[in-house]
Amino acid sequence: MSDQRFIIEMGMGNDQYGQDYQKAARRAIEDAIRHSSIPMFDALGLDHTAMRVEVTVGVQQPEAVDCAVLATALPRGRVTVSATHGGLNVANPDNGNVIVIATAAVEAFLPVQG
Repeated sequence: MSDQRFIIEMGMGNDQYGQDYQKAARRAIEDAIRHSSIPMFDALGLDHTAMRVEVTVGVQQPEAVDCAVLATALPRGRVTVSATHGGLNVANPDNGNVIVIATAAVEAFLPVQG
């Protein structure tokens, strides 16, 4: 039996002064899930551990992101996080400061319900 995606949330996060890709990625994931609530687990008597969660984070330096640490921040489901090239770095021409912007997609899957 295959899984069926039932949620996809998108988020954006940044680090304005530290050029910290991990912090920006964490904030992007938090932004994606902050406004989500999934009442169907209680309503249908489903165990949240049946949910598979795939998170993709885009930053300019994906190797600077610790995906295992980010996975621990998600509250439900079996979580995997991957980092890919994306996001945006924006340099301030006046002082050289670089703002790091990360994007995140959080997808949730359940086995097809009969």
